[in-house]
Amino acid sequence: PSTTSQQHQVKVVGRLSNKTLTLRSDHLPKASMRLSFTNLVAAAVVVSSATAFVPIQKGGRPSIVSLDAKRVSFKEESRRKLVEGINQVANAVKVTLGPKGRNVVLERNYGAPEIVNDGVTIAREISLKDPEENVGARLIQEVAAKSDSKAGDGTTTSTIMTQAIVNNGMRAVTAGISPVALNRGIRKAANMVSAKIKELAKPVDGIDDLRNVATIASGSIEMGRIIAQAADKVGETGSTVVEESQTLFDEIEFTEGLTIDRGYISPYFVKDQERQIAELVNPKVLVTDAKIDNVNDVVPLLEQLVKTKDPLLIIAEDVTGEALSALVVNKMRGVLDVVAIKAPGFGNRRREYTQDIAIATGASFVAEELGITLDSVTLDMLGTADRIVVAKESTTIVTDGKHQDEIDARIAQLRREAETADTDFDRDKCTERIASLGGGIARIKVGAATETELKDKKLRYEDALNSVRSARELGVVPGGGACLAHIQDFFEEEVLDAMDNDDERQGARILFQAMGAPAMQVAENAGIEGAVILAKIQQMCQDNGFGWGWDAATMEFCDLIERGILDPAKVTINAIDNSASVAGLVLTTECLVTEIPIEMTEEEKQRLFDQQAMGAGMGPGIAG
Repeated sequence: PSTTSQQHQVKVVGRLSNKTLTLRSDHLPKASMRLSFTNLVAAAVVVSSATAFVPIQKGGRPSIVSLDAKRVSFKEESRRKLVEGINQVANAVKVTLGPKGRNVVLERNYGAPEIVNDGVTIAREISLKDPEENVGARLIQEVAAKSDSKAGDGTTTSTIMTQAIVNNGMRAVTAGISPVALNRGIRKAANMVSAKIKELAKPVDGIDDLRNVATIASGSIEMGRIIAQAADKVGETGSTVVEESQTLFDEIEFTEGLTIDRGYISPYFVKDQERQIAELVNPKVLVTDAKIDNVNDVVPLLEQLVKTKDPLLIIAEDVTGEALSALVVNKMRGVLDVVAIKAPGFGNRRREYTQDIAIATGASFVAEELGITLDSVTLDMLGTADRIVVAKESTTIVTDGKHQDEIDARIAQLRREAETADTDFDRDKCTERIASLGGGIARIKVGAATETELKDKKLRYEDALNSVRSARELGVVPGGGACLAHIQDFFEEEVLDAMDNDDERQGARILFQAMGAPAMQVAENAGIEGAVILAKIQQMCQDNGFGWGWDAATMEFCDLIERGILDPAKVTINAIDNSASVAGLVLTTECLVTEIPIEMTEEEKQRLFDQQAMGAGMGPGIAG
């Protein structure tokens, strides 16, 4: 510590939030002048608990460390910053809504910029310089992400609704209405509106409705046709995946049955030399997790199959040694029609896949831990299939439909596992297994002239696929914001009567005011005054009944259901629920805590990086 003889000043430097503690010797009793340095440090800490003490380095120079400080803003200022952040994200996203919505260009640090029309992708890319405004941006990104994860579409509608509720709600809070009661009123109204949408929704009726939903979600008639074809072919339990193609055109491929990414163990199993495949008709299926290397283990079973002349597919961990030699010899001599493949997957996942195959074919899963050994297997323990095609690197099992109840039970179990999965990877694997068991996979191969167009088309396909799944789940409602406009006009009085007090009623009114925002934005993006179109839609609903609205593509008022302009009910419900949830919480905000950003030059950043790298390289103990 530095001591000056004239002032007898002892200075202990410790810094937190720009505070420095100084003890002067003339302020202390004389006896305390004899305090050791250690006691003096302790005294400094006791005097101010808000001060972080940093020991003085040898050589007389003080070491000063500043911990990250926070900015705290209150009341109107905190809410105003949140709203500014929400508005900036919403204004960027809402230009994409409707058939005449525009695109947004996203800069990339590496590679070409992306030109996208997808609300959640745009929202995720936005990060604002002001930390307080950035909190608002993060909140509205949460709305878009929730809508994307639950329904897969409707992210732009959710964002527009959130912006409208927050802006209308802020005026009410400023006027002195209780924010807590407002939030309660918004939540109650949102629940009642969601229930009403479920009532109004009509079930999907055939491939035409699926095509209409996909066309509206993707903004392309051709994309809508391909997705409807895929969804119709694979059914409700099948899966449709989007892949990149090397061509300029979009193509679709179907894989029927249960597909395994494993081929024959030995090329001697091939029956069709030209196509290099082995096809088994009405075969028996042996499913085991054991490694087969001793021929004596399978001889009893093979002798029974020679008598019945049934083809056999063996799915095992591996088939090697004399067991493989015996199978190949018998195959080539025509004594036995047999093919062996390795079980798909690795570790625990391999066991799950083999159990799926056993359930799909009706086979007993042969495992020593279940008390079943290979030499005890009988014909009634083998599974059956309609047809099995084994290629070099893949196997397709077309089931015979005899075990549909067990397959349905397994699919229901896998769906529960997918809902509770911890990671996206596990969830995707469950979805793949459901698709394999359920009847097949459709692969949409997307082609485009440039990488930018390819990415945009893939996002559109994924949105449309998610919309089709949502439509199957809860049905469809008129699109273009017409459903919400109808509810806003016809259902408001009923909801207001259900509220407990005037403040809650004001919250419900705020939600209902926001429900006209999507229809108005569709009109604004088409170059028409939104309020005029909204009033006309509501008038048409009064005159002609539910389902009438405005077709922004042709600029006509018509029956939207008849014309095929449909939205999935689930997407609309999620937009209401998610926007009401986040907007209501923003209105109840009274304090906002954010970090104060530290602006550093490139040289300072490099110096800090070098210091951290050196500290990490030294290891513990050396730096001290």
